[in-house]
Amino acid sequence: MSFPYLSTILFLPVIGLIVIALWPKPQQKTVKITALIFTLASFVLSLAVFYFFSRSSSAIGQIQFEEQLSWIPAINAFYHVGVDGLSLPLVILMTFLGVLAVLVSWNVQLRPKEYFIWLLLLETSILGVFMSLDLVLFFLFWELELVPMYFLISVWGSGRKEYSAIKYMIYTLVGSALMLAGILSIYFTTGSLNMMELANMSAAKAVIPLAAMFFLLLTGFAIKLPVFPLHTWLPDAHTDAPTAASVILAGALLKMGGYGMIRLCVSIFPQVARQFAPLLVILAVISVLYGAAVTLRQKDLKRLIAYSSVSHMGYVLLGVFALSQISLTGAVLQMFSHGIITGLLFAMVGLVYDKSHERNLDNLGGLARQMPVIVVVFSIAGLASLGLPGTSGFAAEFITFVGSYSSTAVNFIQLYTILGVFGIVLTAGYILWMLQRVFYGPPLEKFNKVPDANTVDKICIFSFVAAIMLVGIYPSILTNIIKIGVEPIARLLGS
Repeated sequence: MSFPYLSTILFLPVIGLIVIALWPKPQQKTVKITALIFTLASFVLSLAVFYFFSRSSSAIGQIQFEEQLSWIPAINAFYHVGVDGLSLPLVILMTFLGVLAVLVSWNVQLRPKEYFIWLLLLETSILGVFMSLDLVLFFLFWELELVPMYFLISVWGSGRKEYSAIKYMIYTLVGSALMLAGILSIYFTTGSLNMMELANMSAAKAVIPLAAMFFLLLTGFAIKLPVFPLHTWLPDAHTDAPTAASVILAGALLKMGGYGMIRLCVSIFPQVARQFAPLLVILAVISVLYGAAVTLRQKDLKRLIAYSSVSHMGYVLLGVFALSQISLTGAVLQMFSHGIITGLLFAMVGLVYDKSHERNLDNLGGLARQMPVIVVVFSIAGLASLGLPGTSGFAAEFITFVGSYSSTAVNFIQLYTILGVFGIVLTAGYILWMLQRVFYGPPLEKFNKVPDANTVDKICIFSFVAAIMLVGIYPSILTNIIKIGVEPIARLLGS
């Protein structure tokens, strides 16, 4: 197809932010509607790509909707974008969250023009990471994401917002510096920046050991995922970020780490991945159990959901380094599922806080009577998070655990998988405990006049619920696509 679908999806939010920036003294409503139109157009086009994406056996290992232009000839760098079964679900996830982040921000009063400019730039930067097939372009978008997220947290956040923004910046920049060293090592070794060519890389003239290149890249991705013990920036960033930034941070930004691990670490260094898989599977189990245990200790609603993300991203790491085709498929589905479930959870926490002006569990209770819609949707999101059958959480976790348990790449993988499954028990504990503390028990007089969700809120949260139920009831809508992207990687691993 000659139409540049991917570039259009990628740069529509940029066009939107330029329109908002150049509009002289726009009204708040004009800014919000403009942002909504451009994010919605990007989402609709991503659905068109999903519809036209070839699912035939001949498409296995093929990049589709590819666009390539010479960019920096001196180093053989290209503006090179495309999608396969690995990246397409994440592109759809980001465009979907982009629309809902605008709706979640409908009541933003502080400097709305600048706010929506940063929000649209954030969408483009994350989309660029998932679409890029050139390492320099990939790194450019990876770094670009830092700027809008920093300003969204530091200006529109709450609590210790400057501290959290700086901490996020420092952690990510350290990871990025190591990633850049890894990318340069790969370039000096192979002379190529093309991600798809690098899967067949020759190590004959490696400038540093392959394991060193692997860990330089992996550390940057592990910080972003995040993996224990590199996770401490996440609870602070989530707690102090505005609701829309938390939705995108949990929903799509963390997935950049998991995507990078599969696309670069596992695909380019399959033998190194096999060698160090046992260590990384152990770290995955620690992340799952530690994240869930610490979640049980939280009193702040946003901090509770943030630590639950550390636990659930452990499932992604387990699926990736179990190194079987089924576990890799489960890991990608878990990334998509966690994106919509945790995006909804943060949207719900934002609604509860906006209506009641309270996030501390000790000061909440009895809100079910005042918020019937919010309590139902919050409960659906919580049950999806603990893996209730019929929701996307169950489909993703079940496939990940089955794939991991049956893997032959790691010794004692059955034991690690069973320990990981125990994380679901802890998840059930903190989700049910949270719902009981917030919504049930005797009604508190101070919340007598608290309103329920309004029309814009309902459009946003029901969209999330529809996506969670669709993937939960019909997971093959995504697994058939993910399998096409994962199968050639599984072949490289010999699994």
